[in-house]
Amino acid sequence: MVVVKKKKGESEDRLIARFKKEVLDSGILQEARERSRYKTPSEKRKEQKARIKHLIELEKKRNY
Repeated sequence: MVVVKKKKGESEDRLIARFKKEVLDSGILQEARERSRYKTPSEKRKEQKARIKHLIELEKKRNY
């Protein structure tokens, strides 16, 4: 859970911006999107395989 308290002299806009940043950094929205729809085990395996393949390609580019 993200808690953001208003600092002395801070505007509401800045407070909202800080809150948005905290929510994005914590990964709450990403998790909610992932949980919004049931994924079959085969979909999860396929995503994991694609993620690993992508990381390998990135590593190859870095070492090239």
